[in-house]
Amino acid sequence: MSVFLPSHNEEANVDRVVRGIAAVLPAIARDYEVIVVDDGSSDRTGAVADQIAATDPHVKVVHHQVNRGYGAAVISGIRAATQPYIVLCDGDGQFDPADIGKLSAYAREFEVVVGRRIDRADHFVRRLNGAAWTVFMRLLFGIRIHDVDCGLKLFRRSVVEKMDLQAQGAMISTELLARSAKAGATIHEVPVRHLPRLAGEQSGAKLKVIARAFGELFKLYRELRTQ
Repeated sequence: MSVFLPSHNEEANVDRVVRGIAAVLPAIARDYEVIVVDDGSSDRTGAVADQIAATDPHVKVVHHQVNRGYGAAVISGIRAATQPYIVLCDGDGQFDPADIGKLSAYAREFEVVVGRRIDRADHFVRRLNGAAWTVFMRLLFGIRIHDVDCGLKLFRRSVVEKMDLQAQGAMISTELLARSAKAGATIHEVPVRHLPRLAGEQSGAKLKVIARAFGELFKLYRELRTQ
């Protein structure tokens, strides 16, 4: 199993998150790796991740020299993964590493297993925006998922490794699910815990991020409609 962590300015979280995941994976997978994707952080995220990798052969780091966006970090994580099962887990520490086991329990039965955040630990406006976006994606792409943007997802590598993923920003979650559904992949949703952010700042609600997501949304919709 490959678990990759898109991380931007997560210096205060990366050590705790990586070590927490590395501690639970031996009970889940025979072989595993944890991949930190440092997306051009301006703090010591990359340096801390490198220090962990220097002492743990199961950990490796992918560096973006500049901040390229969440989608770009996800794509880099997928491309760097070498194991048959790939898990996306946001690097902000808001997911319980033990919940990877909840997803992996369905990995043999389903090709894509998606987390659904229960009691989402975000402020009201962020929860409202997330719910509205999910409804919009369900209507637009027919994705039968209740939490499209949950940052904890499991994929069989055979499903995603050949995808021509384009989204550089927050639209990547929708693109992954829309392309999976278009390809006929079996998708299952599992409730997972969502924890308060202990350090760092969220960036998903910035106007620039939202504008980019809508631009990538319409591009993806036009592409999939013609297929």
